Amino acid sequence: MGETSQPAGAGLPSSPSPSPPSPRSACSLAPRPGGDITGYIKAFYNATWSQRYGHGLAPGPLTLLYALTVSIFALGGLVGSLLVGVLVEQYGRNGALSRSALLVLLAGGFMGFSRELGSPEMVIIGRSITGLHSGICLSVVPLYLGEIAPKNLRGFLGLMPTLFICLGVFCAQVLGLPELLGKDRFWPLFLSMVVVPASLQLLLLHCFPESPRYLLIERNDICGATRALHRFLGTPDVQDVIEEMKEERRSLSSMEMVSVWQLLRDRSVRWQTLSVAVVNAGMQLSGIDAIWFYTNTIFENVGIPVSQIPYTTMGTGAIEIIAGLIGCLTIERVGRRPLIITGFCAMGVCSAGITVSLLLQAALPWMRYVSVACVVGIIAGFCMGPAGVPFLMTAELFTQSHRPAAYIVGGSLNWLCNFTVGFIFPFLQMSAGAFCYLVFCGVCLLVALYVYLIIPETKNKTFMEISHIFAARRSVLSVPAHLIGMMKLDGYGTLESSSLEGSGSSLP
Repeated sequence: MGETSQPAGAGLPSSPSPSPPSPRSACSLAPRPGGDITGYIKAFYNATWSQRYGHGLAPGPLTLLYALTVSIFALGGLVGSLLVGVLVEQYGRNGALSRSALLVLLAGGFMGFSRELGSPEMVIIGRSITGLHSGICLSVVPLYLGEIAPKNLRGFLGLMPTLFICLGVFCAQVLGLPELLGKDRFWPLFLSMVVVPASLQLLLLHCFPESPRYLLIERNDICGATRALHRFLGTPDVQDVIEEMKEERRSLSSMEMVSVWQLLRDRSVRWQTLSVAVVNAGMQLSGIDAIWFYTNTIFENVGIPVSQIPYTTMGTGAIEIIAGLIGCLTIERVGRRPLIITGFCAMGVCSAGITVSLLLQAALPWMRYVSVACVVGIIAGFCMGPAGVPFLMTAELFTQSHRPAAYIVGGSLNWLCNFTVGFIFPFLQMSAGAFCYLVFCGVCLLVALYVYLIIPETKNKTFMEISHIFAARRSVLSVPAHLIGMMKLDGYGTLESSSLEGSGSSLP
């Protein structure tokens, strides 16, 4: 979820050839091309191979090597997401982020000196390490922000990582212009720029205390949690927050931190687990990577000169920032559900619009402009809700004992789907043509329908209150059918505070 100062601008642009697009998570972790960075890197690979073995690479192996360079980022992200539970339990939230930033300094060194040492392997290793860092931060940053934020600001802070990812992408687009670092002699420096935000992260994290919830609930450090709350809230009166955390700790006193396997087998949180799986998988299966894969072609079709496309792409980066800012500023007013439902619906409608425009643009030239509008709509819809709300929901739907495992599940699915779309989309496009976007349309609309029917609004609710809402849902599902008619449900399919007549038990 860049997310903040985590994996901002960490990567390579997607190739214009039929190879996988650059992995994206949240909004984007890999800068898209300004100058022909892809061509420069491929030329470096080919020249190095020729120096070593006396002959250049054929187009097929060269494309495969570059595809590996691009895709290894997602594999590193998957590994990083699997390490989250161990890292946050042993080092805390702040500590895990600080240690993860060291990985980017190492990765930047590998990529920055790769050409001087004539080693394509260093680029690939650097990409994999950067992906590892991104996988860790995409889960730990929302977890940290969700735990330190007061409930009335949890949504705003939860979407800030998305806004900073978009800002990082835009900066990478600007730096990648031919007038700046988008030149052959500068591409190693361009790739190594990831060390700048990582260094800032490493320096600034020491100014912030550890998560108060982690200190009190997991470490039983009441004094440390109180001091941290004083710092974060800026007020000496934090007793109400301390009591709320103590209540959660008492409810979990007989339960240790659960593993991923225990989470998947725990029927008491099955709806939360399923919801996290749906929204995180839906984020990547929505086809946002596929849109970026085809964006340059769409821009060319409307008559934009190839030399001007990098500047047009910067415009889409600015749209990302504006949409992310709108999401941050409205989430505490409208709630989580409207943002994510509206975002997925907009993406679904615009994906169908791209299919229609591609089919009709030969007969109706003005349909090319419709395709551009649909691309803008997908990008804006994604960054306004689906890019960040799933990470926020993962924090809000679980109590302290289940939260790290939930982030492992959500993060792993996110990266797996990211990697899957990257490899499958070129083949899907070859076999289905313009109709391939209807697949993403279906995914987006189904995820929106699931959120509408299943996931309750969590705005201004404590973690325990959200847990009680899902407990009420489980009670509904366990009640015999003849009693269902006696139960009053609210608009989200969850019980209002009431009791079941004849059941002898009250629901929270």
